[in-house]
Amino acid sequence: MREEIRSIPDVTARFLDASRDTLANAGARLREKNPPFLASIARGSSDHVTAYLKYATELTAGIPVASLGPSVASIYGITLKLESAATLSISQSGKSPDIVSMTKAARESGALTLAITNEINSDLAYASDLAIDILAGQERSVAATKTFVSSAVAGLAMIGHWTQNKELLAAIDELPKALAAAIRCDWSPFGAAMKGENSLFVLGRGPSLAIANEVALKFKETSAMHAESYSAAEVMHGPKAIVGKDFPVLVLAARDAAEESIVQAADRLAEQEAAVFLTSAKPSKATALPFIATSHPLTDPLTLLVSFYAFVEDFARSRGLNPDEPPHLRKVTETI
Repeated sequence: MREEIRSIPDVTARFLDASRDTLANAGARLREKNPPFLASIARGSSDHVTAYLKYATELTAGIPVASLGPSVASIYGITLKLESAATLSISQSGKSPDIVSMTKAARESGALTLAITNEINSDLAYASDLAIDILAGQERSVAATKTFVSSAVAGLAMIGHWTQNKELLAAIDELPKALAAAIRCDWSPFGAAMKGENSLFVLGRGPSLAIANEVALKFKETSAMHAESYSAAEVMHGPKAIVGKDFPVLVLAARDAAEESIVQAADRLAEQEAAVFLTSAKPSKATALPFIATSHPLTDPLTLLVSFYAFVEDFARSRGLNPDEPPHLRKVTETI
């Protein structure tokens, strides 16, 4: 896992260099289709990628994004009315039968079907109108790291070409350098605050909420921590009732329009004597964590994620666990 995290900047740079024509073609296909909405098809970490891309799409293209339940096609045998839509399927292996079934059903209904995968010669790629190979190479650790980032970058670049957003595309080209710096961010004070704890909250808002979902999953997978992800707004309604003294809270803030509200939520939880750590320079009561700012608010969450990956690999080992081989999990999960 550590080696794969360290490879993320190079993997990202290689993908961007090799895939410009494919990404531009995907963007052109979306402009030609001009869908009134986009539908995503994914599970697990890949579904967290689609949640991140949902925000990116809605914030740039102004197109709503809906997450489809793959079992609608694979178990229930229903073909949805998607003829005017575009769909985005994400799977590292491209093998999961339910993801493939839903993609086939969407294509048969007339949707433009796009796929992001690490296996270009896969059932998912063949079932799609256009497949983007993330070119990440074999990922040996069970917990997805380089493939998550590569999938997110692929989807974000596709959106940049779709919307012809020069600022976003420029920020994506700068990402490898920012990701390399993000690996070096020291989040060990947060690890020290979690000594003896087995539960925590991870908060975000907008695109960083999608990253919070992935962070919570990685705590479970690698570190046997019960982690729940919430919107920094939603946590104030009911979940904050269980936040007491020294309860650990990781708050992911990007440099975007939600940062101020996220900081306010973090400080309010710190007032409850929780151990709140925040990726912002603006807290008055929560503890600031180092972060790498990028040139676009949509790329900021990816540097936060890479800083977390570097942290959690070491944190798992500090708990006497092997993050490369978490119990009860396999690298490829094929659900029907």
